[in-house]
Amino acid sequence: MSLLDYVILAIYFLGVLGIGFAARRSIKTSLDFLLSGRSLPAWVTGLAFIAANLGATEILGMAANGAQYGIATVHYYWIGAIPAMVFLGIVMMPFYYGAKVRSVPEFLRLRFNDSTHLLNSIIFALSAVLIAGVNLYALAIVMRAMLGWQLWFSIVIAAAFVLVYITLGGLSSAIYNEVLQFFVILAGLIPVVILGLKEMGGWGGLEKRVRTAQGGGENHLHALQGTGVGSVTNAIGANWIGIVFGLGFVLSFGYWTTNFAEVQRALSARNTSAARRTPLIGAFPKLFIPALTVIPGLIALVVVKNLKDTPDGGYNNAIPYLIERYLPSGILGVAVTGLLAAFMAGMAANVSSFNTVFTYDIWQQYIAKDREDEYYLKVGRVVTAVGVVIGIGTAFIAAGFSNIMNYLQALFSVFNSPLFATFIVGMFWKRMTPKAGFWGLLTGTFVGLFVYLGYKFWGIFDFGSDLEESFYGAGAAFLSDVVVSVVVSMVTAPKPDSELRGLTYGAGTREAAADLASGDEAWYRKPALLGGVAVAISLLLYIPFA
Repeated sequence: MSLLDYVILAIYFLGVLGIGFAARRSIKTSLDFLLSGRSLPAWVTGLAFIAANLGATEILGMAANGAQYGIATVHYYWIGAIPAMVFLGIVMMPFYYGAKVRSVPEFLRLRFNDSTHLLNSIIFALSAVLIAGVNLYALAIVMRAMLGWQLWFSIVIAAAFVLVYITLGGLSSAIYNEVLQFFVILAGLIPVVILGLKEMGGWGGLEKRVRTAQGGGENHLHALQGTGVGSVTNAIGANWIGIVFGLGFVLSFGYWTTNFAEVQRALSARNTSAARRTPLIGAFPKLFIPALTVIPGLIALVVVKNLKDTPDGGYNNAIPYLIERYLPSGILGVAVTGLLAAFMAGMAANVSSFNTVFTYDIWQQYIAKDREDEYYLKVGRVVTAVGVVIGIGTAFIAAGFSNIMNYLQALFSVFNSPLFATFIVGMFWKRMTPKAGFWGLLTGTFVGLFVYLGYKFWGIFDFGSDLEESFYGAGAAFLSDVVVSVVVSMVTAPKPDSELRGLTYGAGTREAAADLASGDEAWYRKPALLGGVAVAISLLLYIPFA
């Protein structure tokens, strides 16, 4: 990097801190700090919703998948994201927002009991710091590649900036920074795609070179071919059942509808209408992000010799190598800034959700009840620092995986899939009992962990790839949770309808305050219309890549 590149990077970091200081002026209560006072417009929360996901999961992880598995990686977007985001906006947000819960675990406390609430709070807190560590590690890879910094030093510096701006401005600081980061990410990655395709001779040239590349082949160029039951030849090694049920239903819905790092952005919206539109607005840029992740992965497979075996990252190095190869001074600074923005957004999303769950769902509910609100505001700031420190430690766990997407999908299959089962049964079946909520969630989590350990370490299960394991591990966790929930519900007592109003179908609704603001009733803002268009586009995009 040249002096100009460092200047661009410095301007960005100053902007990040400036947003933190500006947001600090609006922080007067714990709700302001942890949920932005429920005051943000839909376009802000919608962009923050998708930017929060544009961390290591997207940039390094999906580019790594693009190199390792090819075009089939688009399943994570068009099957594995859009339908779930639409479902969240249309079906689940009225329950979340209408109940005025401050977190996803708090919804479980109202629907089930304290035991289920505490179990989910602990599980989520653990998963949040593990995923924050993934983003920190990914950021450190880039800083080491572009700046020459040591891994540990890069991790500490990146964590320090995230800590400062979240501690200053809370969730508002994180969200407004995520909006800024969304555009910085685009500015950094679009030149890489354009210059890479130019060297390949366009899309047709890239296809020809992928067919003959080491680790590539014809299977790398198709999303749906080779997914028949009993005749699996696609690069992922999974048939359509695993893809549709394991990824498209369990993993996808488990992540997008119950992961508080995402749902928190919608809960910060100014009313129910804005909350419902938050994931629907985010769905439209999500449709086209494969152009910025999967395509660079394919280009890296062609131009980087032995990408799989490159030191300190393996497939995770796809994006950093392309940045180094294609971008001149000035544009290089923008690209590096875009990557740092992506990883800081991903880490900030997990840290800000961690501090909310720990403060409200663990500390306030079970350790220090009925204190002054100022006390919980201080706890939230302290817990933010604790979450960042733990994230530094978990970053070194992520460093042991050559493809961080495999690691992330394993985490989602263990933590998110059983939680989704508990939610979906409890939300649509009012007969599900409080004890069923606890035992179903606990069983599903252990089953998901057992499948992963049985495949990775014990030799009990044999799958075509790490991703196939996550598909079937998620399915096993989901089904075991459902079965246990139904069985336990049959032998235990449910809550009366009066305690379930607004929490499950068939038990009545709660009145939603300020459901519509001026302009929210316009036809082009209808959630059903926005969701239907997003799903239709996702299906059409499959046609050229089938």
